[in-house]
Amino acid sequence: MALTDMALRNAKPAEKQQKLFDGGGLHLLVTPSGGKRWVLKYRFGGKEKSLALGTYPAVTLVEARKRRDEARDRLAAGIDPSETKKAEKRTQRLNAENSFEAIAREWHAKYAPTWSEGHGARILRRLEVDAFPWIGGKPMVDLAPPHVLDVLRRVEKRGALETAHRLQANIGQACRYAVATGRAQRDITADLRGALPPVQVEHMAAITDPKQVAELLRAIDGYQGTLPVLCALRLAPLLFQRPGELRAAEWIEFDLDGSTWAIPSERMKRTKQGKAAGGAHIVPLSSQAIAILRELHALSGASRFLFPSVRTKDRPMSDNTVNGALRRLGYEGDTMTGHGFRAMARTILDEVLGVPAAIVEAQLAHAVRDPLGRAYNRTAHLSQRREMMQSWANYLDQIKAGAQVIQFTAAGGA
Repeated sequence: MALTDMALRNAKPAEKQQKLFDGGGLHLLVTPSGGKRWVLKYRFGGKEKSLALGTYPAVTLVEARKRRDEARDRLAAGIDPSETKKAEKRTQRLNAENSFEAIAREWHAKYAPTWSEGHGARILRRLEVDAFPWIGGKPMVDLAPPHVLDVLRRVEKRGALETAHRLQANIGQACRYAVATGRAQRDITADLRGALPPVQVEHMAAITDPKQVAELLRAIDGYQGTLPVLCALRLAPLLFQRPGELRAAEWIEFDLDGSTWAIPSERMKRTKQGKAAGGAHIVPLSSQAIAILRELHALSGASRFLFPSVRTKDRPMSDNTVNGALRRLGYEGDTMTGHGFRAMARTILDEVLGVPAAIVEAQLAHAVRDPLGRAYNRTAHLSQRREMMQSWANYLDQIKAGAQVIQFTAAGGA
């Protein structure tokens, strides 16, 4: 007798497996543990074989009969349904292994060791949020420019144009990796060149006019906040390192008698490989910077950080502290930022003091390359940089005091 839905619902497990037959070789196998599986018995090539058709109730009686009939149609055509199912599984597995998500994750895992931890995490998060949900399951060979463009447009529409450009670059990198590993013919993102509007680059706000710089320095001297924040404000133009490097500076990094600050490689803006292999970045300290640091040491010298958090001594002050202090001095974000002290120094050292670019770039810890393509050593030009930093501090004192600014070439420049 053919099975009914009621008979299936009422089927109870027993000590041994039970087979509830429906017809045409189809039966429901009820296991002692209570599992219920559809099985089709058939003969092919003179041998008895079986084909799993799914579990009940996920596969209903009607669906099980449909799958049985499809399998018997293949048998009538001389095709073994078991081999067809194996081929379909192989295709699904290959599609999964060669999907965009699988290849993109493989690409990311291969190159992540060469990036900083934060950079690698941002790339993966960008792909997981904005790409994988829509194109992750597509086989790389089936991925087409319109599929990628739809993803990019979705990001663009929410106002994140820069993220859309970065996502396009990351998808292109995964595509080129697929080409290199023989799983794609070409990088399809090349067809999307110009599809997104360009990003309007906004540089960090900075004051570079000497007269305005003098006004800023005088405003800093009049700051009414805490001593650590005042010292951070006064050191920022003298040292012009990245705000995060100054904010998280530790006393162990300083040699006040030797007038140097050695920023550990792991705290520098470098690739993961560069952090591991690179040396410390040496910042020569002017006599003015030493005086500020000695004053600060009397207050926070027992702490790990120069500028410990007001909440806990285990962390440095907030990354927005200096910018917040500038706001209180009347300098809004579109006028001056903590990062702007770097542009201030770079511009004036070059255009007013005539310091050679290589020396300034070495002090800024930029990965400058010479005409032969070799990266400059980050400790290069140390003696010239030491003279430059003292000349720079003297220059700032001069303009702050209201002295007439005379253009000259700093020591070490020619």
